[in-house]
Amino acid sequence: MRLELNNFEKARERMVQEQLITRNIVEPLVLKAMNTVPRQMFVEEALRAQAHGDFPLPIGEGQTISQPYIVALMTQALQLKGHETVLEIGTGSGYQTAIIATICEKVYTVERIKPLLIRARRLFDQLHYLNIVCKVDDGTLGWPENGPYDGIIVTAAGPQVPEPLVAQLADPGIMVIPVGDRFSQELLVVSKNQGAIKREPIENVRFVSLIGNHGWRL
Repeated sequence: MRLELNNFEKARERMVQEQLITRNIVEPLVLKAMNTVPRQMFVEEALRAQAHGDFPLPIGEGQTISQPYIVALMTQALQLKGHETVLEIGTGSGYQTAIIATICEKVYTVERIKPLLIRARRLFDQLHYLNIVCKVDDGTLGWPENGPYDGIIVTAAGPQVPEPLVAQLADPGIMVIPVGDRFSQELLVVSKNQGAIKREPIENVRFVSLIGNHGWRL
């Protein structure tokens, strides 16, 4: 067992050095989180040997765990310092949630597919991520009771930025979200500052569809 853990630790270190630092992931808190969270725990056991590869992997229910670089890029774009409250839309495997929770003070995460959320919640408990609160709901509506949020991260792609999420973003605040059609999107950094909204594309991406009242229909 210890040998297996050592192998995963070495795989994480290679992932950080070869996939992240070489692509301009430089924020120390992000690199530390990516080198700490056990990514192999968030994929199916049969796929654990591939967990740190430079590609997404299926997690069931038609969903995926994003490639490490995209997880790190989205996290870095949030510009977290450690004191923030973050809203995540699309818990999925829970890996992105855990990365953010390693850095910030509190994460609220919303997932529409109940079996995925149940699995992720068990992992959060097992790995002692005590600052994560989650629920099953339409993520495009956000979680208004606990807002506004210093950061919002959306891990599925919609046709536009959902207005409820813009309304729940703190001022100042940053949202990271893929927007486009169902086949290709731009990863947008949406910032709010003194009431002004700025949208900046930073990467071409391909995500699963954001389903909900302010996203795509099933």
